[in-house]
Amino acid sequence: MNAPHDITPLSHAERQAQVVRALQAVLPHEALLWNGEETTPFECDGLTAYRQRPLAVALPEAHAQVQALLKVCHALDVPVVARGAGTGLSGGAMPHALGVTLSLAKFNRILEVDPASRTARVQCGVRNLAISEAAAPHGLYYAPDPSSQIACTIGGNVAENSGGVHCLKYGLTLHNVLKVRGFTIEGEPVVLGSDALDCPGLDLLSVVVGSEGMLAVMTEVTVKLVPRPLLARCIMASFDDIRRAGDAVASVIAAGIIPAGLEMMDKPMTAAVEDFVHAGYDLTAQAILLCESDGTPEEVEEEIGRMSQVLNAAGATAIAVSRDEAERLKFWSGRKNAFPASGRISPDYMCMDSTIPRKRLADILLAIQQMEKTYGLRCANVFHAGDGNLHPLILFDANDADQLHRAELFGADILETSVAMGGTVTGEHGVGVEKLNSMCVQFSDQENEQMFGVKRAFDPKGLLNPGKVIPTLNRCAEYGKMLVRGGQIAHPELPRF
Repeated sequence: MNAPHDITPLSHAERQAQVVRALQAVLPHEALLWNGEETTPFECDGLTAYRQRPLAVALPEAHAQVQALLKVCHALDVPVVARGAGTGLSGGAMPHALGVTLSLAKFNRILEVDPASRTARVQCGVRNLAISEAAAPHGLYYAPDPSSQIACTIGGNVAENSGGVHCLKYGLTLHNVLKVRGFTIEGEPVVLGSDALDCPGLDLLSVVVGSEGMLAVMTEVTVKLVPRPLLARCIMASFDDIRRAGDAVASVIAAGIIPAGLEMMDKPMTAAVEDFVHAGYDLTAQAILLCESDGTPEEVEEEIGRMSQVLNAAGATAIAVSRDEAERLKFWSGRKNAFPASGRISPDYMCMDSTIPRKRLADILLAIQQMEKTYGLRCANVFHAGDGNLHPLILFDANDADQLHRAELFGADILETSVAMGGTVTGEHGVGVEKLNSMCVQFSDQENEQMFGVKRAFDPKGLLNPGKVIPTLNRCAEYGKMLVRGGQIAHPELPRF
């Protein structure tokens, strides 16, 4: 017989029943799912290679319901994974097997658009593009524009500090958010930031933006709006050599020009998107650059002229300038549809998200070409070239275990090569579960421990999105054993998540 103080662990079914009963007391019947068929659509985000069903999925529609749910989960020591539209690409919204997935999809109201202050106050489940659509009658828009903007939510953008093709000039999510409202894991209401340009005390808004749901659950966001430019035009420049294209990016910035957008695609990617959207891309080019200028007609004319001169001097083999808005959108249509276009030529793809110094763009592209041979997989590349944010898409078939394994090794090699070139493992997609091992390469044990210290300050029990973003010391120790000594990039066996 067990001693009186011994507690027999609950089985999975018993734990699920306990959690569901507790949540049924604070949520409407229709706001709680727990049967396998009902929870299957929530088992992964845009990183479909890794899947996990949660104990339950909650779909609250009021702040009080979110608060009550968090209090219940905190009292029962139940992990909580917040989820927006599920468009993330690093597994940040993958459920916890013994946790609750908190879907915030019903928080989809635009609460206020204030043209005088150029701000919008929206719930976290509002789509990125919907903010600009609501602001359009006032001649305003929300600048950060991820390629998934027709579907991704502002709450997810805050969690990942998302960017987009126009982030070079207008900044990332961090630079366009004034205030967030939400709850800690204990259900305590928090407001971070201010409607003013600054707020007293520590800048905790900057800590929460990009924290991948590990510190608090955000339910409402106040964003900055900017005036729509009177004119925007786009240059499409072709290059017959990848290095010349990469050097051209650095030359544009070195000339003191900050384009509204500066993107790069290699030949495999242009072929994929041209077949999909027929944007008029040069299929003979080894790489193309899209360089956009916006502002007054006079400003645009002057900047387009300067950029054209720089690109010609850098070795562009052809330059086309959009003649009207329709053609500008046509130029961008291929870049905006790079991910769905890749889905047409491969059963699956794994999109990496490292950053490098702009001057190393050609180096990383050439390195990736060698990796294609090493791992026997194709890779199509599209970059936020202006800020050195890479999006290599590794093409593979997830139904083939060997291909999935090689794709994981390929991805780790890209990330760690980027770090070796002076970059980082993620620019805007986040660490999630995908890049945990590579975090061990970029950061020391002491640095990772400091990050854990921030998490403990917000979430002492470690219940919000546990097991993601920050690798444990044990994980890094095991991963370190697989790396070649001397700081050389290796191709280790990756532990499965």
